[in-house]
Amino acid sequence: MSIRAVCFDLYGTLINIETNEDMEEIYRGISHYLTYHRVFMNRREVRERYFAVMKERKRQSTERYPEIDVEAIWHTILIQENSKPLNGREKLAKELARLHRGISRTRLERYEGVKRTLKSLQEQYQLALISDAQRCFALPEMRALNIKKYFDIRIISGDYGYRKPDSRLFQMAAEQLEVAPHQAIYVGNDMFRDIYGAQQAGMKTIFVDSNQGAKSYNDIQPDYFAHDFYQVLDGVAFLAQKHADN
Repeated sequence: MSIRAVCFDLYGTLINIETNEDMEEIYRGISHYLTYHRVFMNRREVRERYFAVMKERKRQSTERYPEIDVEAIWHTILIQENSKPLNGREKLAKELARLHRGISRTRLERYEGVKRTLKSLQEQYQLALISDAQRCFALPEMRALNIKKYFDIRIISGDYGYRKPDSRLFQMAAEQLEVAPHQAIYVGNDMFRDIYGAQQAGMKTIFVDSNQGAKSYNDIQPDYFAHDFYQVLDGVAFLAQKHADN
């Protein structure tokens, strides 16, 4: 059977992003913003509470590779502060998650060749996204860089409470694509989370050597090594031909 789908990691593969959650400006800005919602916490309290709730939620998780839900973290903080109105907490939690992300972000850009490659692959294959991310800011960031339109199927770890290399995320994508895992290629930049995870699920793999991600993990080797994103098309063609020959 032929290759029918190509799945992608997001950050470090399609999007070149840098964030710094240690910046004081983040928590000062959130502290000031919260006063408009009658929640009064200084920046030190905001920072300490954010990381304390995150740590506790990870501790309570039964998953081998736990993933946080940033909206849930802020919602917990709002509950602890007895914020009003009660029916507005979920909306405010999403706003705070996006505000935190926006201030912490120092870079957001597509890697060279991404849009052209996706457009070309879309003509022949189904495409899907499998990302360790949070839906509340991943989708707007994809939209801002004009790549959201290429992915109708988006598996985002923050929705499930576990992250790559958990094979369930890759299997979920294959199910939604209605293909067997061995009929899909996964493209990622992290040898552990992406390549190892996808191979455990039965997918073929392309490793993109970007400026981010783990470059090695034990003796794991990808099915194709792309030195940059421009080589992804060559990798897909190579693996598709190899699969057809078998």
